Order: sequence, then structure tokens, then C-alpha cells
Amino acid sequence: MFGHDMSWASFHVLEVMSSAKYLQKRVGYLGAVQSFRQDTEVLMLATNLLKKDLTSTSIQTMSLPIITLPHVITPSLALSVLSDLLPRLTHSHPAIRKKTIVTLYRLALVYPETLRPAWPKIKERLMDEGEDPSVTAAIVNVVCELGWRRPQDFLPLAPRLFELLVDSGNNWMAIKLIKLFATLTPLEPRLVRKLLPPLTNIIKTTPARSLLYECINGIIQGGILDSTDDSIGGEEIATLCVSKLREMIMVEDDANLKYVALLAFNKIVLTHAYLVAQQEDVIMECIDSPDISIRLRALDLVVGMVNSDNLMSIVGRLMRQLKNSRSATAEELNHRPAPIEPTADSDDESPEVAIKTDKDASEAPLLPDDYKIDVINKVLDMCSSNNYRNLVDFDWYIDILIQLVRSAPVPNSSSLSDESNLGRKESSNIDVSERIGDELRLVAVKVKALRSQATRAAESILISTYNDNSSQLTSGSGVLRAVAWMMGEYASCLTSPDGTLTALLQLTKTSTAAEGLIIYLQALPKILSLIAGDDQMAWTPERKTVTALLMARVIHALEPLAVHPDLEVQERAVEFSELLKLAAEAASGQETSTDGIQQDAPLLLTQAIPFLFSGQELNSVAVGAQKNVSIPQGLDLDQPINANLDNLLREVESTSFGEPEQDEFEVYYHQQQPPMAISSGESAVNRLGAREEPVHSYQQDTEESYLDPDIVARRRAERIERNKDDPFYIAPTEGKSGRSTPLHNILQSNNGPDLDIDSIPIMQLDLGKTSPTVQPPPKRFSAQKPLQRIQVAADETLATSGTSTPRYDDSENSLDGPQRAKAKGKSLLQVDSSHIGAFSLEGDSSSGPLDYERQQREEAEMAKAMQEVERLRLEMQRANERIQAAQGVEGTVVKKKKKKANPAEAAAEGGEAVTIVKKKKKAKSTVMDEGGVEGSMATEVVKPKRKKKKTKIDESGPQGLVDSGA
Repeated sequence: MFGHDMSWASFHVLEVMSSAKYLQKRVGYLGAVQSFRQDTEVLMLATNLLKKDLTSTSIQTMSLPIITLPHVITPSLALSVLSDLLPRLTHSHPAIRKKTIVTLYRLALVYPETLRPAWPKIKERLMDEGEDPSVTAAIVNVVCELGWRRPQDFLPLAPRLFELLVDSGNNWMAIKLIKLFATLTPLEPRLVRKLLPPLTNIIKTTPARSLLYECINGIIQGGILDSTDDSIGGEEIATLCVSKLREMIMVEDDANLKYVALLAFNKIVLTHAYLVAQQEDVIMECIDSPDISIRLRALDLVVGMVNSDNLMSIVGRLMRQLKNSRSATAEELNHRPAPIEPTADSDDESPEVAIKTDKDASEAPLLPDDYKIDVINKVLDMCSSNNYRNLVDFDWYIDILIQLVRSAPVPNSSSLSDESNLGRKESSNIDVSERIGDELRLVAVKVKALRSQATRAAESILISTYNDNSSQLTSGSGVLRAVAWMMGEYASCLTSPDGTLTALLQLTKTSTAAEGLIIYLQALPKILSLIAGDDQMAWTPERKTVTALLMARVIHALEPLAVHPDLEVQERAVEFSELLKLAAEAASGQETSTDGIQQDAPLLLTQAIPFLFSGQELNSVAVGAQKNVSIPQGLDLDQPINANLDNLLREVESTSFGEPEQDEFEVYYHQQQPPMAISSGESAVNRLGAREEPVHSYQQDTEESYLDPDIVARRRAERIERNKDDPFYIAPTEGKSGRSTPLHNILQSNNGPDLDIDSIPIMQLDLGKTSPTVQPPPKRFSAQKPLQRIQVAADETLATSGTSTPRYDDSENSLDGPQRAKAKGKSLLQVDSSHIGAFSLEGDSSSGPLDYERQQREEAEMAKAMQEVERLRLEMQRANERIQAAQGVEGTVVKKKKKKANPAEAAAEGGEAVTIVKKKKKAKSTVMDEGGVEGSMATEVVKPKRKKKKTKIDESGPQGLVDSGA
């Protein structure tokens, strides 16, 4: 019972099981349940004992082996005790019948052939309306467990199960029935109409939250919400389900109910996203829940319900959460809770009340890095979904990306070497800043109207990494790779190419990762060609000197990388350094311009090098386009480029690299002096006392709450510049209160701070001298134009690759992403039940696993064969009638003088659609309609030539005989 091995006492347990006293026997069976396993050696000795106790006349003794068998069952033991267990299904005591049904299910998991003799009796118990409710509930549980494996076998039980759902008052049985019907409705869509009234009634009336949730979950899984039939009322059902789920989140202060309600919302959002979006206030409250699991489910949900109207508010809420939180320190990650010591002063005082904690509550909430990474990924998914369809303000999105770079958690490289914490911290080592940089680059590539703004944003990230010592970004950060690519590709959009080149050179010297160096080396000559390759400037001595210094600095940074271990870094460093050496020689040999002679810059600087990087514009490529490119003939990717490559790599690995020398020119001109230390960085006002936390409301939540001050100041300046000509825009004034108006400012400047009312001039109005004049109405200024929809370029693709797809388009939402498939093999009972899914309840035992599709094909072929046999039989019958008519033999004549039978009744009795055809003169035959699903009989009636009376059809004849009167 406590997990200790007691296999040594197995034989003693068996001896106690065989005791004649019930108390000892019960203890022995309990020991067998706790200690016996399928590989227990003495289990084969217990077979006869189990069979003997199963046939006991005492109910208590009979219950012991029935309860024990599910824990120790094996295929051989199931085959032995099955014959003794089946008669217990008809026992007079309902408790024995209930336990037997549950035990038979456990036997079926191990030995599927158990169901072949047991299922008819179980079905008989289910159909018995006078059966005990406990037995019926046990049967429903077994049917529900078997139903999700082969639901087609249980469709005939739908009427009885529906009756139990409506009439039964057992909530737990109703939950099982709803789960079972959720698996049956995809096979029989007509069940949807039948199930909606009772399910709707349960949702409206039940006070049980578990039953309410299962009803909603059954409606979702049964496909009722996504049904295309408008008469079913799917919209009303969806609205009802959403309202009930909202009540579960708001009214109930239960974390479990909130969690399951959010799970149901995640399923409804796939079909009725607009209904879920109406519950934004409730869902966003769950974003700030102290329970991290509820936060994650709400985070998955907001991705599916976002649209162009609520995108900025949802992203702002998440960004505010990131900015106001803090990451866990190393001490907090490795913190071990100290034992709790009660500090009660007396024995009368409760120690639990006097427990004290030495942990100070932090102002900023602590959020794990895994959750921060999830938040950043969801923000990027929401903004970039469907090729930026929901995004209206791209300037705001670029500022969000800059703020995300600053808020992204830094991967903890030291934890990689900690083997004990490797599994726990694996997800926190992901560098999410790389995806942020990729998204910023994607905006620059696809949105041409915002390319300069995106490039300037990338430039600010690069320069702040170089200048700001407090920045969390390092030379190995993933975001700097995309930033460096943008610097080189769109160098013409840079505001400070010199500062960018300096920062990039510093990153090149300090970087050790080959992935980053490859991109840095590619961007350096592009920026250098922009600075030194202007063909419109005169080749003055000043320009010659500056150009020579720039190329010398770049060559000095590239030369150490010529022996880098990475081959691609070596190749680029050697190529660009040799090219710049040629350019430096050309620049030093070119004469400068004088007062009388105008000299041009070297063509190698103004034309040759810039021409290397100018050409067709790079566009984004669809995800599946590369797969459609055919491999050229004769290309062998397995053939080594150099046969001696292994030796060369071995020599390179043995080479040691020293630390790069400090550049004196760089230190003197470009590195800032360290700031002077101040005794206290906090102002005196802040040290006086604790500041009151501002109360936030929906009217105060602005961009200042989740963006840094420099970004807010830049956006404010851009907004003032953009709206300076708008008469309806009131620009903020520095150093003055917001309550002052233009009239107040005029009076204040003329009259001073002490306003004299008597000094206000009064104008005399003479109403008699005024003549009525019609003044033209004042001009109305047009309101500010709405934001223009910016065109976003689609991904390039080949003709065979289909439509273009966004880079981060999530057909999943999902927050749900795809649902996890149930693991095959072992179930909750730790039994391999994978083979029971292919077991048919009505098949032959020797047929083996039965394929459902093959069974349908065989049934269709059998129906077709039966129709062919019926057709041949009818042809033979018609031929026989023709022969008899030719020989003058009449058919059997039956005279009946009764009213005509209704054709509908005739069809109901005979299973055929019969049509009475009036014969015309010289008509040779009368053909009956063929109808019915099984292939109805069609009879052709031939009238003898010498008979002139009309022919009547005998509807009661089984073979369609013709009654004719003489």
C-alpha cells in the first residue's frame, strides 16, 4: 500500500485468500489487489480459487473475486474465469450485476473475445426498462468507454440512450451519455435535431456546473455549432453557450471553472469568433489572473478573437503586463523554501496564525520567462496574422516591436551547463528576440511605404546596443542579425550611416557566433559603399582622407576573421578585405581636386563596388515555393567539394585565436567616458516616503503605460508635426496648465495675474442702426482623414505552389493549435488496449481485425449483386409469361369486387411502389414502376390477343400476379 515490495509474501497472501473465514479471506484479497501483478508466479495457483469463489452462494464472498480480477487479470486468466463470470450478469442482486459489468470491461481490454459472448447479455440488461439504475449507469459507463473506439457499433442503441438522457435524473450518467452522443453525431447527423431540445433544457435549468460544462462541450464536439443547417438554430445555441460560459467565469470564484470555461471558449472561437470577441472584458481579466495556467489559456484565446477593432487594446494590455513585470533572479530560481517555524507566544495561541514569512513582497509581479516568451509570440501572431489584415497603424506596430526587443527575456546560457535544471529551463533558453527581428525585417520587405521607418527603428536598436551599457542585448542576440541585414540592404534609409558603421564594426570585433558574423560582414561593405561611393561629391583632400580612414578601419576589422574556424566567415572576410585593399590603393593614387582642376572619385568606389550590391529587389518568398524548385540534373550533393577537407578543418580547429587588440582610434573618438558615480541615483522626493500607486482606469490606459519614454516622446513629436495644420487639434503647451485657453492667455498677458473686471472694454450696441444682413455661414473644416490602408506585398511563389501564405499565419489558433492526439497503447488502467479498436461486436472470431471501409465496400457489392439477381429473376418470369401467352395458356383468374386499395397502403404492405396503368387498344404490355431501396419488383403484364377485358392487378399477390376476368 505504501509502495514497498512484498513479492516475497505472495504465497502467504494466497493462503489467506483460501481461508474459510470471511474476515481473513477479505484481507487476503486486499493483499492480492495491492501486491499481485500480471507476472506474479503464484497467480496461476489462484485460478481455481477465483472460480470457486465466483460460484459461491454468499454475496459477500462472490464480490471479492469480482473486485480483485480487474487488478490481476491476464489473457489466460480471463479465458479461464469468463465462463464463471458471465452467469453473474443474471444474478438476482443488482450489486453483483453492476460489479460484473465493470469487471467484464476490464477483461475485454486484455482479452477482446470477452465481448463476443458478453455483449448480447449486456445489451439485454441495457434494454430492460425495469433494471436497477445502478446497473444501467454501469452499462452506460462501459458503452461510453467502448464507444469512442468503434462508435458505429453503438448506433442501434441511440433510441434507448436518448430515453435515458431525457428520463434519467442521474447527472453523472447524463455526462457519460452526452460524451457518447458527441461521438455518434458525426456518424448520424439526424441525431443533432433530436438532441438539441434536451441539451438546451439542461443548459438552461441545471444548477450543476459539471453537467453544464459537459453539455456545452458535447455540443461543440458533436459538430452542432458548425452545422450548415439554419433550421437547427446553431446561432441561438452558440449564444446560449457563450453566455453560460461567461457566467462561469464571472459569478463563480473558482479557478477550475474558469479554466474549463476558457477551454470551451477556445473551441467556440473557431466557429463563432465574433461571439467570443464580445466577451473581451471577461477574457482580458483572466489575462491578469494570479494562476499562470488560466493566463496561458486566456492568452491562447485572445489570438483567435482578435480583429482590427480590438487589436491595439489587446496588445496594449499584454505589453503593459510585460513592462510592469520582472524576471526571476538567480537566487529566486534556486531558492529552497525554509522550514516553517511557528512563533506562538503561548499554548493557547494557534501556531498557524502566528506563522511569519521573511519574504518581502515585490512591487513588480514576478513572471516566468516562459510566460513572457509566450506573450511575445502571441503578440507577433496577432499582429501578423493573415498578412497583417488586422493591422491598421504600422507606425504603432514598429514601436511595439522596439518595445518587445527591450522587454524580451535574455536566454540564460549558464543554465545550459546545469544538468539538474536542464529540463526545467529548456524553454527559457529560447532567444525570442530573433523572431522579433525577423518580424521587423518582414515589415521592411513587404510594406514599402514603411521601409524607411522600419530601417530607422532597426538603426536605433543597433546604436543603442553599442552606446547603452545597460542594454540587455549582446553581439550574439538573434535580433541583431535581422537588424544588420536591414542596415546593409536598405542603407540608403539610414539617418546616420557613420554611427551605424561604427556600431557594426564593434559588433564584428566582439561577436563569436558564426551566424551573426556572416551577416555583419555582408552589411559592412554595403554601408561603406553608401558613405564613400557618392559620385556627385568632389574628390577633395578632406574626402580622400576620410575615405582612406574608413577603409582602413574596415580592413583592420576584417583581417583577423580571415582565419576564422567557420569557412563562410573566412570566405567573406577574405573577399571583402581584398576588395577594399584594391579600393584603398585606387583612392590613394587618385589626385584630389584643386581650384583649377576638377577630379572625380575613383570608379572603383563610385561604380564598381556599389554595382555589386545593386540589382533586383529582394522580396519575401512563400513557404512552399522552395519545394517546387526542381533539382538540376547531374547535381550530386553527397560528393565532397574537397577530398582533403577533413584535414583542413582539423588544422583550423587546432589554431588558437587571441583576443582582438583594442583599437586606439576607436577608444579615443567613439567610446564614451564612463559616467561619474553619484552617491544616490534617487531623488530626495522619492526618498521621503512610499509613493502611491496610480489608479488605472480604462480612460487612463494610454501608450505611456506600456511604451518607454523615448518612444512616447518621438511619437508625440511626430503626431504634433502631422497635425500642425489641423484646426481641431489642440497642441500641448510646455510649462502651462491644461486648463488655460487662448482667451485666458490673452487676458493674462494684457491684464497681469490680477484680472480687473472693470478694465474690460464694453462695446455700445445700437440695434436700431443695424441692418439685417445675411452673413455667409462659417466655413467648416474637414475632419482629419482616416488612416490610409497600407498595401502589404504578398509572398512570391511558383505557379505550382498555390497561393501565398503569410510567414506567421496561424490556422490556429490557438491559441489552439492542433489538439493533441490521444496516446496509443496504454490507457488510464495501464493496459494495452490498442487492439480493441479493431474488434467488431458482430463479426466472426476468426476474421481478425475488420476494416470499416472494406466492410462498407463489401456491403455495397452485396447489394449490387442482389439487385442483379432480382433483375435476372424478373426477366425469366417475364419470358415465361410471354411463352404462356403465345401458347394460349391463361394465368390464374381471381375475381374480386372490392374497392380499390390505396396505392400508399399497397406500397406499405408489399414494399413496392405500384402504379395502375390503363391499357389502350393494341397495347402489348404494362410495365410497373420499379422503386424502393432494396430494389422493388417490376412486372410486365402481357394481354392475350383474344381477351378484350381490362386487366386488374392483385395487390395482395406476393409475386405480382395479374388477375384477369373472362
